[in-house]
Amino acid sequence: MKTISENRCFGGTQGVYSHPSDVCGVDMTFGLFLPEEAEHTPVPVLWYLSGLTCTHENAMSKAGAQVWAAEHGIALCFPDTSPRGKGVADDDAYDLGQGAGFYVNATQKPWAPHFQMWDYVAKELPKVITANFAIDEDRQSITGHSMGGHGALTLGMGLPGQYRSVSAFAPICNPTKSDWGRKQFAAYWGDEKNWGPHDATLLMQDVGFDGPLLIDTGTDDQFWDLLGTQAFADAMAARRQPGQLRLQKGYDHSYFFVTTFIEDHIAFHAEALYS
Repeated sequence: MKTISENRCFGGTQGVYSHPSDVCGVDMTFGLFLPEEAEHTPVPVLWYLSGLTCTHENAMSKAGAQVWAAEHGIALCFPDTSPRGKGVADDDAYDLGQGAGFYVNATQKPWAPHFQMWDYVAKELPKVITANFAIDEDRQSITGHSMGGHGALTLGMGLPGQYRSVSAFAPICNPTKSDWGRKQFAAYWGDEKNWGPHDATLLMQDVGFDGPLLIDTGTDDQFWDLLGTQAFADAMAARRQPGQLRLQKGYDHSYFFVTTFIEDHIAFHAEALYS
């Protein structure tokens, strides 16, 4: 593992690191904020999964999360959204290929050799950070924005017991019925029968989430028609899933929306991580 940068931040350290990934077959970069408490004892971690076109840097620099993570003694991990580099497949469209890994394991060429983001986020990167930093692997929660919200919801429901709480900002909730999903799933998995359990609405119908759940979406989100929020709300209601799905009046899809409500989300996860 290589240290790219480390900066003092709210009493802790905001670092950026890279490491060779066995599952993705390339070097991967991630951001990690460690609060001051990590100097003395292992701390819980909140995963933040970013959206389309983002790298590890977007939320790390724009979400304003560190101040609240420091207040609650929580580490923040910001993975990249896809493998990158020479020899990694890509597409001219912004919503496919590099920067658009959708947190799934691809099975189709040319994506399969490197696009294994489910295994990377769920299995490999947790081992990397717990081996190298003061992170308590038994206390993990997950959140994300847009495509990252899709990842947070599907990982949370798809891996029972791994995350104590799940939240999301404007998540893609019903990708099998959306252009933010059908296009990518067809590319990564081929025929629709192979798409697997990576639709949050279908997962909510089938298994739900056994823990605290919080979702915020803006009423003026410019991508509302692509998110499938109503379908997910209907699935929550039908399942009688405990949780909050809040529609925030006047907010759009931007990081201004995320920064407005990030304090709520970190406090929400802190309650689960320290209970």
